[in-house]
Amino acid sequence: QVDLVESGGGLVQAGGSLRLSCAASGRTFSNYAMAWFRQAPGKEREFVARINRAGGNTNYADSLKGRFTISRDNAKYMLYLQMSSLRPEDTAVYYCAASSSFSIRLRPSEYAYWGQGTQVTVSS
Repeated sequence: QVDLVESGGGLVQAGGSLRLSCAASGRTFSNYAMAWFRQAPGKEREFVARINRAGGNTNYADSLKGRFTISRDNAKYMLYLQMSSLRPEDTAVYYCAASSSFSIRLRPSEYAYWGQGTQVTVSS
């Protein structure tokens, strides 16, 4: 079992930046691929970004490439999401998630462990 706690959300103006963090505890962090998902009101949870166990391989939702960057620090048991050029449509609750699979997983149902989420609100 791995426990995940997100932080760093808040209110930001359009065009601004935020850095989300996800602190992991429990089993060895480097045994898990990690991902960020988000869920806006009335919408399904959607994939944002994924990073493999070692941190050398990343995947992004096509619409977010170039604005969001996922990274991890295995020594600190930390996952990050750097978000820039934020838009009102990026407003959502952002979740970090962990998967023990070696395959690239992009669907929420493929992740066993979840944080409680952090709210990001982008004002126009």
